[in-house]
Amino acid sequence: MPLTRRLAVLGLPLALVLGFAPSAGGVEAVAYERVLNGTFDNGLKSPWWSSGNAPSKVVEGRLCADIPAGTTNPWDSVIAQNDIPLEAGQPYTLRFSASASRAVTVRAELALSDAPYTTSVNKPVALTAEPKTFEVTGAAKTTGIHHRVALQAGGTGAAYTLCVDDVSLTGGVVPPGGNRDFGPPVRVNQHGYPVAGIKRATISDPSKTPVDWQLRDADGETVASGRTTVHGADAMSGDHVHIADFSSVRKIGSGYTLAVGDEMSLPFDIAKDPYDQLRRDSLAYFFHNRSGIEIGAEYVGEAHARPAGHLGVAPNTGDTSAPCLPGTCDYSLDVRGGWYDAGDHGKYVVNGALAAWQLTDLYERSLHKLDIEGLRDGLLSIPEQDNRIPDVLDEARWEMEFLLRMQVPEGKPLAGMAHHKIHDAAWTAHPMLPHKDPQPRYLHPPSTAATLNLAASAAQCARVWRPLDRAFADRCRSAAETAWQAALAHPDRYAPDGGVGGGPYDDTKVSDEFSWAAAELFATTGKRTYLGHVDTELTTGGFSWKETGALADLVIVRHPLRFPLDRVLAARSRVIEVADRHVRDMKAQGYPNPSLPSDGRYAWGSSSSTANSAMVIAMAYDLTHRDTYRAAALESMDYLLGRNALSQSYISGYGERASHNQHHRHWAHQVDPKLPSPPAGSLAGGPNSGLEDPVAQQNLPGCAPATCYIDDLGSWSTNEVAINWNSALAWISAFADDETG
Repeated sequence: MPLTRRLAVLGLPLALVLGFAPSAGGVEAVAYERVLNGTFDNGLKSPWWSSGNAPSKVVEGRLCADIPAGTTNPWDSVIAQNDIPLEAGQPYTLRFSASASRAVTVRAELALSDAPYTTSVNKPVALTAEPKTFEVTGAAKTTGIHHRVALQAGGTGAAYTLCVDDVSLTGGVVPPGGNRDFGPPVRVNQHGYPVAGIKRATISDPSKTPVDWQLRDADGETVASGRTTVHGADAMSGDHVHIADFSSVRKIGSGYTLAVGDEMSLPFDIAKDPYDQLRRDSLAYFFHNRSGIEIGAEYVGEAHARPAGHLGVAPNTGDTSAPCLPGTCDYSLDVRGGWYDAGDHGKYVVNGALAAWQLTDLYERSLHKLDIEGLRDGLLSIPEQDNRIPDVLDEARWEMEFLLRMQVPEGKPLAGMAHHKIHDAAWTAHPMLPHKDPQPRYLHPPSTAATLNLAASAAQCARVWRPLDRAFADRCRSAAETAWQAALAHPDRYAPDGGVGGGPYDDTKVSDEFSWAAAELFATTGKRTYLGHVDTELTTGGFSWKETGALADLVIVRHPLRFPLDRVLAARSRVIEVADRHVRDMKAQGYPNPSLPSDGRYAWGSSSSTANSAMVIAMAYDLTHRDTYRAAALESMDYLLGRNALSQSYISGYGERASHNQHHRHWAHQVDPKLPSPPAGSLAGGPNSGLEDPVAQQNLPGCAPATCYIDDLGSWSTNEVAINWNSALAWISAFADDETG
């Protein structure tokens, strides 16, 4: 709707629409807008939603919902937007245009989105077929970022259609996202530093000359002091920063703090083996997220214990006989097991294969380095402990068995390919324990990307498991070679973009997957037919579920005796070159992040980019034994554990300001006190300049890239978890433990 027409409908002065309203003293005061997408001019309804019994869509620039007959209460059918930030005691004005297909009275509401659902405003509004503009005012009773604006439309008798447009909620003295808490300006690794290693802090301070610092023990006694080094401007955070280096301190202890003037860091330890427990907790994450098995209290404790999910036990439809998405195939498969991908209950081949690959590569590194911890049976508290198989392989096998089940069986169309994913028909409620999920679940069509991911991870599986379980190794090899041939026969089966109930994980470029899979198949079989397909290289862009080409070089340097010498030397050179660039990028920044986006914008899951970049640096250390790489990989852990622009540890359970409201269906204590917070060792997605979710959009407007993060369960674009992010954390945590313990 054009601005002039909108003003006429609302009857609002231009100053108010632009964010200003006259105050009592005649001075212009800001009128902070509290709702997103109030005009629907983009044709989309997000982040607005409606009750399940009142389907809604945008029609001619208005959001319209079909309200059913037979409801009892006004709140039985609603149109609403959640995650509205309000301040207790402040007045707010709600304006909107609305109409109904018959004369009806609805209620305009302003209330908490979750229990105890405290209501600040609830007033009747009489609607007719002619759109009218309404204004409702009232003071907020509670402070927080999780209120909702709603039209309660139920309990009115016969069915009708409700349409709304030009919604505006203004008021309050703090703008949405204002008064953010960035923590102490003295930023440290809140978990702890190794006795033998670099110990640095970053201080946000405007001084252009060095300032004094003091390291204090738990009793407040100064044990070391010095002057900072001025780093200067940090582009990604907007901070002017200093570096304090206290590496000379080697006294084991807890409760250390670093003081700079009147500012004090959060407490931290200096320990002999600071990453021993994180190594275990980051791997334990995967057992917590297993599908199709009871998560017993004897392994995870009472708070995180839960029944098995998606085994066909009511109300689950289950994964033991999952049908294809209607119209895509005529069979069902047993695809039980595997790991839930992220905050939802979906299971996806592309990132599941990457995560399984990374855990198995962690084992292969341990094997080559004779790392006893990495080769231990009994390292983790899982049902397979004490089976004479290293626990990290037991965990990777849980996912690998699922990946094998996703392969199209012989005699079916596209036999040998892998179904791209399985998930619910629609997004499940939040929170939702897996065994209570009532949604039907469907296999989505096979894709070339998923098929090649299966080929790569299964080829690795065949190689690693051959000395341990030959029958399983043979299964993996057969599946890998069959998948490869199927991908060659169907090289352009792409997963569609969009969809509901799960992530799309769409990918229309599969040359990288072909190269990675070929590298793994050659490393396992030695067949030269695969070598000609290995044609991608590691770059500073790194790797992810969508960009796997870099993994070919990592496979080559992991197995130098299996590849031609020229290939090995070239891959080795690239690993060292990229590691050098990551080290330079880390030193160029005020905070020790080896991942520096070329476009100046942090991407979704940026914390995993940090961990994966650190992994490349660590592999360069394995190749060269240059201490520069070891030191840089270890210092990258500082960033993840709180030495960043937010004084935020992105790893749950590690640090005083650790993420604990990560987006997850059953780690949802924030909205349901009966459910647990995430267990220790869970990696949050981290800063994301895209701000794709409403919580981020409301609370992080204008954020500097390194600060685009909020520890809130509703912020799925900055605070979700994912298996392929935690596999990166597990890999680099194991390296850190090896090199400090």
